[in-house]
Amino acid sequence: MVVDKDSCYFLGKIVRVSGLKGDVFAFLDVDNLSDYEELDSVFVEIKGKLVPYFIQSVQIRHNGAVLHFEDTDLDSAQGLVGSALYLPLDSLPPLSGNKFYYHEVRGFEVVDKNMGSLGRLREVMDNAAQAVLCIDHPSGKEVLIPLVDEFLLSVDRERKVLNVQAPEGLVDFYLDL
Repeated sequence: MVVDKDSCYFLGKIVRVSGLKGDVFAFLDVDNLSDYEELDSVFVEIKGKLVPYFIQSVQIRHNGAVLHFEDTDLDSAQGLVGSALYLPLDSLPPLSGNKFYYHEVRGFEVVDKNMGSLGRLREVMDNAAQAVLCIDHPSGKEVLIPLVDEFLLSVDRERKVLNVQAPEGLVDFYLDL
């Protein structure tokens, strides 16, 4: 089975071996770790390719999970340290209202309540402080709007539109650069 990254989402990263039986500790970049207690397989990125690994056991920890893959011993587990973990996009539960997955809204038109269309959403950058909408304005300039509840008015999945109300002067700041 050939799977590419575009059909998957980043789940986390194997950060170290755990114990002597071939278990690995993985940091999981998720909101709710308990959603992954019944995980039965993941894709592990090895030399740029996603390889399926079947999971024998999962032990959720406060900041990740201890995983034991089938047919994995201590030596093979050590070889997986540093590898990224992925799951298929279709395994994500659908979201509604103003909640969305960052990959889901890529390409949506961003419309400001006061200024009208700001262009297409290129990506949502997930910075340490807060996520930021990166918009390609028709002028060729980039407009950045913090992704906070006060600025996001609505998500129209049917029309593929994010309705926002950017702080006064923010869009002008980027367009005047």
